[in-house]
This record gives sequence, C-alpha cells and structure tokens, in this order.
Amino acid sequence: MIAMELVETAWASTTHALLTIAPVLAAEPTPTGINTDGVVSFFASKVAPILLAVLGVIFIGRASRGEISKVLTSSAIAIVGLAFIAGAATLFFVGDYLIKLIFE
Repeated sequence: MIAMELVETAWASTTHALLTIAPVLAAEPTPTGINTDGVVSFFASKVAPILLAVLGVIFIGRASRGEISKVLTSSAIAIVGLAFIAGAATLFFVGDYLIKLIFE
C-alpha cells in the first residue's frame, strides 16, 4: 500500500514537472532574420567580379571576330545595366536615410 502511494505521488510530481517544462522545451527559437549586409557584400565581392569577367571574355571574343558593332551594343547595354544596379543601391541608402529621418 505504501509503495502504491509513493508511485502515485511520484507520478503526479513528474506529470506536473513535465507540463511545466514542456512549453519551454517546445518553444521555437526566435528568428534572427536575414543578414542583408552579408548578402550584399557577398554579391559585391564574389558574384559581380565574376559576371564582369565573363562579359569581358565575351566582348573580347566578339571583337576578335570583327563584330565591333555587337561589342559596342553589348557594352552599352552592360553599362546601362550597371547604372541601374548603382541606382538601386543608391535608392537603398536613400530609403534607409529617409526611414531613419522619419521614425527617429
């Protein structure tokens, strides 16, 4: 009889402890977000130079075959594309400045 009461007491205590600890153990970690500075620096330091090198090789290959007009057209398109990318980066910083100005 004493053993049965001891088991019931232990069971109740264990159930209470598990019900108390379970929400803490099941809690999801808080999301940290995306490191946008890291993504931008990765593209600027790794991807952009590779793309520019590929464009350079393509332009040199076309120029060696005598397709100067295609090279000039492609170069102009590439320069306009780089201008759009630079404009987007500028708008990113201008937008960040405006948000800080308005909300602080």
